Amino acid sequence: MTELTWQRSSYCEAGSTCIHVATAATGTIHFRESETPETILTTTPDRLRPLISRIKSDTLTRSQG
Repeated sequence: MTELTWQRSSYCEAGSTCIHVATAATGTIHFRESETPETILTTTPDRLRPLISRIKSDTLTRSQG
């Protein structure tokens, strides 16, 4: 994998746990948490779009596990 340029929200204060995001040249989107940067989740814009839409519309439900 090529080197990714990670970004974090300007709302993330120094020393706090934050989510970082990077986009690869292939279009894939990568996420990692500052506490465990070696764990990276990868998705595509088409798969991420429905999640963001549900978050914005406040229609997510917790799964009972």
